[in-house]
Amino acid sequence: MPEGLNSDLNLNPGAPPRVMPRVGEWGPIDVPATRAKRRWRWYAIGAFLLVLSVVVGYGYWIYTLIRG
Repeated sequence: MPEGLNSDLNLNPGAPPRVMPRVGEWGPIDVPATRAKRRWRWYAIGAFLLVLSVVVGYGYWIYTLIRG
């Protein structure tokens, strides 16, 4: 298979084992927990529904003003 079709996940090729980082040593910092991500997902859905209802309500109000 050609070399370019698959990405090599080894970011330390050719480095001796004594200088390779341990697993998790370079991991991301301040990653939110799954529970926090779930909570913010519901906040986003609620905010979207609130904005949608305000836009629909405003459109209905303008419609009733125009209709007389």
